[in-house]
Amino acid sequence: MRRWHEVLSLIRRPRHDAAIEACFYERRVTVALSEYRYRVFAPPGWSKAGRWPVILSLHGGGGYGSDGIRQTAEGLAPAICRHPERFPALAVFPQSPPPERLVNRTPGWQGVGGQIALAALGKTIEEFNGDESRVALTGLSIGGNGAWYLAYHHPQRFARLLVVCGFVAERIGTMHPVLYPSVVPGSADPTAALAQRLALIPTWIVHGDADTTVPVEQSRRMAAALTALGAPVRYTELPKVGHNAWDCTYDRPDVANWLVQQPTTTSTK
Repeated sequence: MRRWHEVLSLIRRPRHDAAIEACFYERRVTVALSEYRYRVFAPPGWSKAGRWPVILSLHGGGGYGSDGIRQTAEGLAPAICRHPERFPALAVFPQSPPPERLVNRTPGWQGVGGQIALAALGKTIEEFNGDESRVALTGLSIGGNGAWYLAYHHPQRFARLLVVCGFVAERIGTMHPVLYPSVVPGSADPTAALAQRLALIPTWIVHGDADTTVPVEQSRRMAAALTALGAPVRYTELPKVGHNAWDCTYDRPDVANWLVQQPTTTSTK
């Protein structure tokens, strides 16, 4: 199994390797009689003396697996390694099983993957003294779809929501050509139904306008539906950026601050 320091070498942050490696913990959770690995980041100086904000981060198609490592090679985890001082919070990195192993099950985060994510979140809050009232949910691509799904079905669990190049409607995956159902099955207008459910949750949506994998219209429609309801939504469209909108997003200091602290204002920029 690849060790965490090997992943760190890939993201080229040698100055912080030893310190950050010591802040990531491998954990396991059992769901439906099967065991799954996940990772937890606890910031330097963490102790049980206080209650800590929590970020639940859902990987994209490149993070599928069972090693407990691949999901930390993209998105939020590398950003934490580059800028650990920006994240005085716990961060949970579950891993969804590969779609080809899920016979007659929904891939991504709408099926067993979502159960793994919520179980890992619950265990992390208990073990590391996380603050249940300050849980942020974020995801990229397929993880963005999973973030919409989990927020729709468990809106009371999350204080804020950051979705990067996610999708709501039914679609066939690109990296893994499997069917991802609509976030709101059976709804004639899943975007409107999702917006109604999330109207009170501060939400930030990010998408590149040159994305050829997940059309930017998915995020535009979701932002418009939330805006029409007067929801606390922020929409950022990145010019000339393709599917990888996550590197520049998670590297932003204001994004890190927004994930850790409950936002007090809304914007459409």
